[in-house]
Amino acid sequence: MQKAFVKVSAKFQILIPKAIREEMKIRRGQELFMYIFEGSIRLSVKRSIKELRGMAKGMEWRRDYRDRADRF
Repeated sequence: MQKAFVKVSAKFQILIPKAIREEMKIRRGQELFMYIFEGSIRLSVKRSIKELRGMAKGMEWRRDYRDRADRF
């Protein structure tokens, strides 16, 4: 895991250090997802829905996971 300090520019821009860009395989023009979680700013690579296909494969589904009381 890479760590680095960055400085916010006058236009509120930051530069992602090269070591982190290489580890995360971030390309020029790529969209990133930025959000706040527990008081810190997080960045993650935006994934297409096709990449997420099958990620829950093998997980056991139980009937009590879904609340049936929310239906009218």
